[in-house]
Amino acid sequence: MTERFVVSIDQGTTSTRCIVFDRRGQLVSLAQQEHKQFFPRPGWVEHDAMEIWRNVERLAPRVLRRAGIGLDQVAALGIANQRETTVLWDASTGVPIGRAIIWQDTRTDALVHELSARPGAKEVEERSGLPLATYFSGPRLMWILDHTPGLRERAERGEVLCGTMETWLIWNLTGGVDGGRHVTDVTNASRTMLLDVRTLRWSPESLDFFGIPAAMLPEVRPSVGVFGTAEAAFPGVRIGAALGDQQAALFGQTCFTPGEAKCTYGTGSFLLLNTGTELVPAQNGLLSTVAYQISGEPAAYALEGSIAITGSLVQWFRDQLELISSAPEIETLARTVADNGGCYIVPAFSGLYAPYWRSEARGVIVGLTSYITKGHLARAVLEATAWQTREVVDAMNANSGLALRTLKVDGGMTADNLLMQMIANVLDVPLVRPLAVETVSLGAAYGAGLAVGYWPDLDGLRQNWHIAGQWMPAMDPAVRDHEYANWRRAVERTFDWIQPA
Repeated sequence: MTERFVVSIDQGTTSTRCIVFDRRGQLVSLAQQEHKQFFPRPGWVEHDAMEIWRNVERLAPRVLRRAGIGLDQVAALGIANQRETTVLWDASTGVPIGRAIIWQDTRTDALVHELSARPGAKEVEERSGLPLATYFSGPRLMWILDHTPGLRERAERGEVLCGTMETWLIWNLTGGVDGGRHVTDVTNASRTMLLDVRTLRWSPESLDFFGIPAAMLPEVRPSVGVFGTAEAAFPGVRIGAALGDQQAALFGQTCFTPGEAKCTYGTGSFLLLNTGTELVPAQNGLLSTVAYQISGEPAAYALEGSIAITGSLVQWFRDQLELISSAPEIETLARTVADNGGCYIVPAFSGLYAPYWRSEARGVIVGLTSYITKGHLARAVLEATAWQTREVVDAMNANSGLALRTLKVDGGMTADNLLMQMIANVLDVPLVRPLAVETVSLGAAYGAGLAVGYWPDLDGLRQNWHIAGQWMPAMDPAVRDHEYANWRRAVERTFDWIQPA
């Protein structure tokens, strides 16, 4: 009998990856392609959606060739994607309308400020489980419709389609202009501010609030279930799952039980706590979001703490300041000093996300003296990720009524042992990293495999999880409290920097 595999597409903020996994959840082959980042104005961040689709078409044969397998050996395809990123395209030509606007983009700052004062704003937040912020797709979609003459009328006539990245990819994979499926899953839909997270349907009241024509929106489906059969890139392969990348990581970490949590350390960092089939109302700057839904079953929910800038702070340190030549060098440089020398970096490059949601905040470096070296700055860069995680965990513990006992971690930054030890120290709980480092891609693969019976159930997936690394807390409580107090004072310095026009 021919061995079969599952493929996942991980469409991320800086690159797209295709990965082949075997039945044990082990990586067989990987192909990756970066795409261009556009920064047309301060605070604006864009991608070329057509470039991303072309990259998927190029990566598909490459990853299969590297695995030494044919399309007939692919049981299913799963998709994980950067969330909140907004794409619009012409329904008849398939050509994107402008560039995709990325989750990090802050151009809707003034619009969000104005919307917050409108009647019905609180009800939108209550229905969506999200605060009104530049982070989410709804205000971004409204901005595009307001700033493109005639677009809203075309959208009302069904001539324009929209969605997040998985919607764009599924539409192209399943035929595009020739009958492509215009669908999304509940996890991505829950990041738009347009979904009622209790009914899992688009909210007419929220659509009216933002002025979004229903005709342009995709059909909402469960995360795990067959979305259609690919006609391009992976022709003949069933698309069995779609999940926002952070929910995919939760799935890949097999956090299926209420109280289990993971944090993914990538461009930004995202901590999700499974709260089960009960929606826990978000407080303390957290989000209530859909964790996943398996077809035919009720949705599982999560509390989420979103941190905008973690891995991208290291990239800034490398590319803009040119203090290191590669990202791994930051650990070596940080180890040249014993502490931060009194220096703190708060990377509010696009405002602050959880637990503050201050879109007007901007980054600061505080505590600079002539004593500070680039080693101290490197240490402050890493500590920024640790302290931001601590703020989110504090909010999570208060909101959920559960005390976090262990944190599962994944993502590229977990290769930095000093950073992982710092996080364990400031949280005062153990960190564990799984053997499978590609948890976002693995989560999408797991969902797709479940949908087609490649894996029988969730217990079968749990058996694939194996520990690869562990960090135990080792910090004097008095030092921890003192440093945390300093961090909080540094954060306060970022507030109210951008003034409304």
